[in-house]
Amino acid sequence: MPLCRSESCADCLHGGQCSPRSDAMRMPGDSLHEECGVCGVFNHEDAATLTYLGLYALQHRGQEGAGIVSFEDGQLTAHRGVGLVSDVFKRHRLAPLEGNNAIGHVRYSTFGTSTLKNVQPLVVDYAGGSMALGHNGNLVNAGALRRDLEADGHIFMSTTDTEVILHLVARSKKKRFVDRLIGALKEVVGAYCLIATDGRCLVAARDPQGFRPLWLGKLDDGYVVASETCALDIVGADWVREIEPGEILVASGSGVEAFHPFEKVPLRKCIFEFVYLARPDSFIFGQSVDEVRKRLGRNLAKVAPVDADIVMAVPDSSNPAALGYAHESGLPFDMGFIRNHYVGRTFIEPEQQIRDFGVKIKLNPARNVIEGKRIVLIDDSIVRGTTCKKITKTLYRMGAKEIHFRVSAPAIINSCHYGIDTRDPSRLIAANNSVEEIRQFLGVDSLIYQDIAGLVDATVSPEDEFCLACFNNAYPTPTPAAYSCDGNTVRYKDTSTDHLHYSKG
Repeated sequence: MPLCRSESCADCLHGGQCSPRSDAMRMPGDSLHEECGVCGVFNHEDAATLTYLGLYALQHRGQEGAGIVSFEDGQLTAHRGVGLVSDVFKRHRLAPLEGNNAIGHVRYSTFGTSTLKNVQPLVVDYAGGSMALGHNGNLVNAGALRRDLEADGHIFMSTTDTEVILHLVARSKKKRFVDRLIGALKEVVGAYCLIATDGRCLVAARDPQGFRPLWLGKLDDGYVVASETCALDIVGADWVREIEPGEILVASGSGVEAFHPFEKVPLRKCIFEFVYLARPDSFIFGQSVDEVRKRLGRNLAKVAPVDADIVMAVPDSSNPAALGYAHESGLPFDMGFIRNHYVGRTFIEPEQQIRDFGVKIKLNPARNVIEGKRIVLIDDSIVRGTTCKKITKTLYRMGAKEIHFRVSAPAIINSCHYGIDTRDPSRLIAANNSVEEIRQFLGVDSLIYQDIAGLVDATVSPEDEFCLACFNNAYPTPTPAAYSCDGNTVRYKDTSTDHLHYSKG
């Protein structure tokens, strides 16, 4: 097997041999891309291993990179790599991550490129010692802050907005690490759930508007912080509570302290966490994700009934909504697609073109379920429409008599600036086409989206608690364009190792 020197593989950075993997081989498509996930464990002898398991449960939130930093008495040890959690963390990679405390991160590159230098948690030495930080969300003023910091002589080692926070912490004159972090967070605008450490304590923070979910759990005499409850479940931690918007938690030898240092502002929780991002077995924003998705399906069946034979889902995130539609409509639900669960996010395409290969590699239609049937096809969203079109063509080729497409979320017409990779509105099919034009493009017999009222109703929460900007253009903060700087200039190519040791300065 040839020696791989690609930066896209964690093991080859240490001179190992592996199969070629590159961004060029990632599966194409028009699905939404997740943002990131964080997990941390404090005061447990298996902290790094438990953090690894937590990241494994959060893999759906980011598949491009993963990292863990363990810490004890001011000493930080980091391992990071590009790829899935199981690829980055083999047993021999976890062994050096000693200590009773650890923080971890899985990444999708919503801001910055997908290279090793952007994989988190980011770890640095500065005048106050050492620190590590992992961040879920997007800061809309990161570009402007970076421009000002660079003008003052700051040197950046990555293209992520997360590093901006590190620089703000480093230049603070406060003595305590948590006070430095609070001061830094008061300068940023946008969405963040983050975990950080100075080697002695674990700090968790959630932005005042509560865009992203963050949970606190208890495990024996220690604590676990994670983006979703599914990460608490996998390590056997008891749910304590959701970390509140604008809250800072500090886990140290003295226990857990809670701070609320920010001015109270209206909540703007990302409603798309319910639609697509979170795992269905998680509880976020006070609700079961699975139950919300089933209610989405039931609401859709009420406003968009159709005379059909079966209800099908585009697996897997649409399964609960399809079940809800089936239960409300009285139509049978069937598994018309069989998913290949052994396919990761990389594959090598055949040199000879195979029709709709990108769909077939993940989903294979069950002809006996489809042939001669009038189908209600449920999906959670339509982004560009290209994959949806391939799916409907496949169903017709398998003998579907009719296809009635139902979408459990409203049409996505605007960019997300808070952690979902839809920043280019020109690539959103609903931003540039009518529903009838989209129906014709997909080639289906009918197409109906959920409306905003039905979406909000399924959450059993007030509409004014949510960010709905991708559906209605009502952004709760200024957008990055308001700061007149994209802050995303790549100055060099990083080829350094990813296994580093940091100690108290």
